[in-house]
Amino acid sequence: MKKLTISAFVALLSISGMTVSTASYAQEMTLQEAMEQLSAAKDKGWVGEQPNGYLGVVASSLQAKQIAEQINEARRQEYARIAEENDIAVADVELLAGKRAIERTQSGHYVKVDGQWKKKP
Repeated sequence: MKKLTISAFVALLSISGMTVSTASYAQEMTLQEAMEQLSAAKDKGWVGEQPNGYLGVVASSLQAKQIAEQINEARRQEYARIAEENDIAVADVELLAGKRAIERTQSGHYVKVDGQWKKKP
């Protein structure tokens, strides 16, 4: 009997209509769930604001990663909308949003400064 490689197995499952996640069997977090958990994640030091306008993962965990991914995708879409409406580059919107987010970050939460995570005083 021939051995079935992992890629052949995944291909076979996809042909039959079944799917396999190679990353994880954990349930995906929705944007609403991420938004509800964002404040607590910042309080716990899991995520922080970056100069590029996006959240970064400070303390690596699946939950922190999912929160950042969901929030960042929503931000990415909003930045693109704002850039298009104002006929400016998305990068300019990202940088302005990052600056404002860092300014508005409360004391004790993490921000990325010069490539390093630091608690805001």
